[in-house]
Amino acid sequence: MRTTASRVGLLSGPYALATIGMVAIVGVAAFQNLAMTTIMPVISHDLDGETLYALAFAAPLAAGVPGMVLAGNWSDRAGGRVVAWVSAALFAVGTAVVMLAPTMEVFLAGRLIEGFGAGAIDVVLYVLVARIFPADLHGPVFAGFAAAWVVPALIGPALAGIVTDLWNWHWVFAGALVIAVGAFTLLVPTLGRLHAPPVAVRPPWQRVRIGWSVAAAASVLLLNVAPDLPPWGMVAAVLVGLVGTWSALRPLLPAGTFRAAAGLPSVVLLRGLVAASFFGSEAYVPFLLQAEHDLSASAAGLALTVAALSWAASSWAHGRLGEQRLTARRTFGAGLALVLVSLLTALAVATLDLSWWVLVAGWFVGGAGMGAIYPRASMLTLRFSGEGDDGFASSALTIADAAGTVVGLAVTGLLFTATGGADGAVSFPLVFAAMVCFALLAVAAVRRLGPVPAPTTAGSSPRGADAG
Repeated sequence: MRTTASRVGLLSGPYALATIGMVAIVGVAAFQNLAMTTIMPVISHDLDGETLYALAFAAPLAAGVPGMVLAGNWSDRAGGRVVAWVSAALFAVGTAVVMLAPTMEVFLAGRLIEGFGAGAIDVVLYVLVARIFPADLHGPVFAGFAAAWVVPALIGPALAGIVTDLWNWHWVFAGALVIAVGAFTLLVPTLGRLHAPPVAVRPPWQRVRIGWSVAAAASVLLLNVAPDLPPWGMVAAVLVGLVGTWSALRPLLPAGTFRAAAGLPSVVLLRGLVAASFFGSEAYVPFLLQAEHDLSASAAGLALTVAALSWAASSWAHGRLGEQRLTARRTFGAGLALVLVSLLTALAVATLDLSWWVLVAGWFVGGAGMGAIYPRASMLTLRFSGEGDDGFASSALTIADAAGTVVGLAVTGLLFTATGGADGAVSFPLVFAAMVCFALLAVAAVRRLGPVPAPTTAGSSPRGADAG
């Protein structure tokens, strides 16, 4: 975690606590995400909430959208310190509600609160990177975020299963809450360096934009529940959800995002399309391995584990290589090629009934592609953002991430359900074929990227950082 240009490492004096705290927070989020996939069947059975199963995953992603928008606007106005405390408190309260939930409805309420706080925390982390760390450390920081998924990917599902079997699922969230509080404590000294801008340059409250974020959350949730509705209700929900999602997201993203305008808009669109294609497919990778190849749940999870490992390794390599050798277009082109290989491999396995290890190997390749695309998209988001609007840019990127994932899951869910589910002959092939189309749209977005600004000169102070 050291660059030749700066000769200052992420674990050196000024950055050590912030680096450890931020990586730990990302690790907690990774653990909770992977643990949920493992123990959610137990939770839904215990709380008699099988009909609300899908909402347990969609609710926090949808609630995170208004959390991101509010946090971005508030950070640009107040500097980020208060935003960090409020978002952390909401995440903690939501996790506590989930931990103690006696019914599925209370559990979902906790997931909504938790998701709102998690969305806001995501933006705070980007703001911290932009305002505290010099530009030549941005790549290593984002590589560290990716690396934070390694340990949860290796032990998270097994640990969550063991804790649930020995005690119950409530203790899984209790452990996550304790670790999250400890991680945030490490950030507290660094938060004191996030000063509010002068009153004259503070942006106004974006009340209309915040309102649109709530509409976007409702629309993507509607898309997600559509597969569980009767046929006519499903059609109506899809139409209203699509129109509502498109209308609500437009004010939340940079102007020109949906036409892939050069600069920040194309980066944000790329991130959303890649998230839709990869995560919309990933939900069905273990399902395919269990339904068609008779693998156990733990064995089927091997595909997710190897993808997380290759993602982290690829992000680490990205952080070590300079931009002269690895330009933005080369990075995105190579990353998307690897993601397409993984999607086409999954499509081939689903269509031709190839061996299960072919899909696992393909998903390993796809993880490497995501590990190249994600940190570079994060770096360019901060690079393209102007003075004082890195909160808006960061929230736009995370909104594209969340909305893209939920839309991808909605599309795959609709196709899967409409064609007979696990018993349908074309259900799995259609899922992966649709996500290949999303990835091809991402390739088109890269072609619209335009000129990329050079990084800040080494040694200059990061934007908004405390000069002292």
